[in-house]
Amino acid sequence: MSIKQLVGWVLVVGALNWGLVGLVNLNVVEMVFGAGSMLTKVVYMVVGTAGAYMAYVMATKGSK
Repeated sequence: MSIKQLVGWVLVVGALNWGLVGLVNLNVVEMVFGAGSMLTKVVYMVVGTAGAYMAYVMATKGSK
């Protein structure tokens, strides 16, 4: 699995979680790891980092 594929899957998981939060107020990450726990924060940081990486890739793709 390439880095882009891994980042893509992380973003899919993050998007589905936030979709469920918005739709039915269900936060799967907090259900699994506990609200406010260190693991929950790590998951959010990983999703945020994946988003920043993908934004960078998309922004620089046209310059190649």
